[in-house]
Formats: sequence, C-alpha cells, structure tokens
Amino acid sequence: MDLLGVTAEEEELYRHFLRHPHTSVDDVCLLFPYSPEEVRAVLARLRDRRMICWEGEEAWANDPEVVVPWLAEEKLQLLHEQMRLLVNLQPVIDALRSDGPAGNDLFAPGVSRLTGMPSIQARMDHQAFTARTELLRITPYDTFNVVGPDHIRPLDMRCLRRGVRVRNLVRPCALRHPTTAAYLRETTAAGAEVRVSDSLSEIMLIYDRQTALIPVNTRDASGGALLVREAGLVTTIVNQMERLWESGYTPEETTPAGAGGTAGAADAQLTQAQIAVLRAMCTASKDEVGARAAGMSLRTYRRHIADLIRRTGAENRVQAMLLARESGWI
Repeated sequence: MDLLGVTAEEEELYRHFLRHPHTSVDDVCLLFPYSPEEVRAVLARLRDRRMICWEGEEAWANDPEVVVPWLAEEKLQLLHEQMRLLVNLQPVIDALRSDGPAGNDLFAPGVSRLTGMPSIQARMDHQAFTARTELLRITPYDTFNVVGPDHIRPLDMRCLRRGVRVRNLVRPCALRHPTTAAYLRETTAAGAEVRVSDSLSEIMLIYDRQTALIPVNTRDASGGALLVREAGLVTTIVNQMERLWESGYTPEETTPAGAGGTAGAADAQLTQAQIAVLRAMCTASKDEVGARAAGMSLRTYRRHIADLIRRTGAENRVQAMLLARESGWI
C-alpha cells in the first residue's frame, strides 16, 4: 500500500483489524513491538484517513472497497497540488536569479550576442527546456545546420509531452532530406505542426513569443547569434513568422519533383488565375504589387505561387518562372 501513501506500520495495523475486528486498543499495544504511544499515534492516523473506526477502546477496519478509493483520491489530490506548484516555477527562478551577477545579459530584456557554437547550442537547449507555451522554428536549409535533427528531436519531443505547441517552417528540400524528413514525420506524429514555404531566407527560433534566436550571419549560423528579448522586436519577428506560416502549405500538399510528370504535362490544368499569377510574378517586384495586378488577395496570390512551385517541381519561385517560360505557359 506504499503506492497509496500508507506506511508499513499503518498497513500492518490495518490488516490486523481486518483479521481481528473490534480488538481493544490495549490488546493492540501488547501485540505489536511498538510503544503504546506509537501504536496510538498510528491508530489516530488510520482513523483520520478513514481506514479504521475507533469507538471507546475498540477499533475495527473499514471495508477495503471503500478505503482504497479514499486513499487513491487523497493521493491524487496531493499529486495535483504538487503539479500545480511545479508548473508555477517562476517564483523559484526569480529568487535564484536575484543571487546571480548583476547585469546578466542572457536574462535581461534587450538584445545580446552569443558567440561560438557551444554557447549557441547551450542557449537553444535552455530555451527549449524552459519553453512553456510555444516553439516556432524557421529552417531555410535541407537540414538543421546549427544542431542536427538527432539533437533537437528529444528536445522537441519533451516540449510536446509538456503540452508546448511546436511549429516548424521548412523549405521543400527539407522534405527530401532523409534525416530531416524522418525527424519531421516523427514529431508530427507526436503533435508538432509543419508547413512548407519557398520564401525562407534565414533561421529563426522563437520561444513563448518572448525570446528569439537569430543568426548574425544568415549564410553561416555558426558565426554567432543574437538573443532577442526586447518585446517590440520579438513581436515583429513573430508577426513575420506568422505571415510566412499563413502563406505556407502542409507537407501533404507537396508534390515531389518529377512525381507528376513534366511541367508541360500540367499545362492543361492551369486556370486563368494561375496564368495571371505567373505573369505577375515575372513583372512585379513585390507580392503586394503582383496580387493587385492579378486581381486577388495577397494570401490567395501566395497560395497560387506555392501551388505553381509544386507543379513545376521547382525549388523556389525564380526557378518556377524559368520552368514556366520553358514550358510555354507565359
């Protein structure tokens, strides 16, 4: 009965009263190798926990069918209270931080710089470990070039088990990289969300919409990173992430290169709207301008671009336009 929070002494006495109901308290004190004071203390605990009834100098056990559910409910209430305290760890964190060195940039609002891979990786591990609500990640490469999928997989799985929302935004090439694709499938099965976009240019990691990690050099993420904890800047980064997320598509909507035949084979399936988007892509410098020229909303315009990239099997919109020209679409 240890699982239910019952000590060995309490269980021993309870079992005795199951076998010998209405034993006098004095007799119990003689039967067990404990002092009378200890026996009476144990009996008092059993009575408080409704395991026995005690009237006058006699005691008897309550039915196990009633006792065990009572004890289980008592244990669950205790565990619930402990979980509630564990979830709200901020007072403990604040108390410990107050003993740290003044002006620690890694914990203060603002922007600080991390140098060296060990420092960047340690910070990523820390942020993933302490994330409470959401992890957003943009990866513009076929794999995670700062730390590999094998490193971030357990961190993401731990976040998912704690109820943290995990969102990954990747380029189409990531779905064709065996290790990265396996990581995405596994975490998606565990509850993570994945979308694909060809408009990604730099790595971004955003934790709880309060902290962002961005490489100093977008071409070489190992060359240092900026840790952003300034509320206004983080909000701007989150908004950019959300725009990219909304314009992306799910992996299920992705057609691998060559899976649907050549680009020309899809020519007959092009709609007038898609043809208008193709023409706008060739002439407009910005999506907003292209959307107006095609006579549609920005979101719809970007959806058509994503669909055209999938149809052509291109890596990005520039390649899609070239393939469209070669196929005589425009």
